[in-house]
Amino acid sequence: MIRIRALNHDDIPFAMKLKEQAGWNQTEADWRRFLGMQPDGCFVAEWDGLAVGTTVSCILGGIAWIAMVLVDPAFRGRGIGKALMSHALDFLDSQGVNSVRLDATALGKPLYEKLGFVVEYELSRYEGFPKPRVPASLNLAPAPGRSVQAKVEDWPQVMHLDRDITATDRSKFLNRLFSEEPEAIRVIRSPTQVVGFLASRAGICARQIGPCLGTPEAGMTLMRDAASRYAGSRVFIDIPIRNRSAIDEAKTLGLSVQRQLVRMRRGRPVAERTDHIWASSGPELG
Repeated sequence: MIRIRALNHDDIPFAMKLKEQAGWNQTEADWRRFLGMQPDGCFVAEWDGLAVGTTVSCILGGIAWIAMVLVDPAFRGRGIGKALMSHALDFLDSQGVNSVRLDATALGKPLYEKLGFVVEYELSRYEGFPKPRVPASLNLAPAPGRSVQAKVEDWPQVMHLDRDITATDRSKFLNRLFSEEPEAIRVIRSPTQVVGFLASRAGICARQIGPCLGTPEAGMTLMRDAASRYAGSRVFIDIPIRNRSAIDEAKTLGLSVQRQLVRMRRGRPVAERTDHIWASSGPELG
């Protein structure tokens, strides 16, 4: 009764419908990005020929991410989510991936555990309307420098910094994200290199802040700069709970916890530096 096939651009309206039923934040641009990054890793589940579920995967070197595991509420409890996950995992195994990661909600966590995933750490999603710490017009910032709009020439250093902190080559994702809204990319430079960066993207419910990675000083500066630039706008920020400085700053900016997420892994551990992750890029790609 269950058939898994490739997801294509004609499926985006259906995928958006499932996403809206779940109350998630993704836009059509997010689905197009998934297809652009890994067209052979995006799937639809059909029940007797009717589309009823989705999942997407993306290979980043030897590490892969799975996201957007969605099943029509009317068809839950029939093994569709498990079938989608098993199909995606078979695909990733065939590609020689060493580690598969995902950010789980409370609803999905039991299924992922049955498929061999283990908990790495928790994240808290903070939401709200940020309160600027300083007047936006002054753009004051502590050391090591001031947050400025990134230039294309900064991108290679940003990719290097991201790879150093996440232990993953996410350039395939970051290049697309930066190209879609280059004015939203902020960096902090030391005299010789980029020491922090922040990206964000539009969402249906709120603006997703992240990824934001960097040294403690740079992360603090970038968070405050984002609060000034997006004051009056609803934002989501997913923060590893291990980064207490980032959690404290989110609270100081007037944000509150919306829900908890759990980062999970199947396969080899990934040596991620969570103390330098001020905001995840969202549940799709860490």
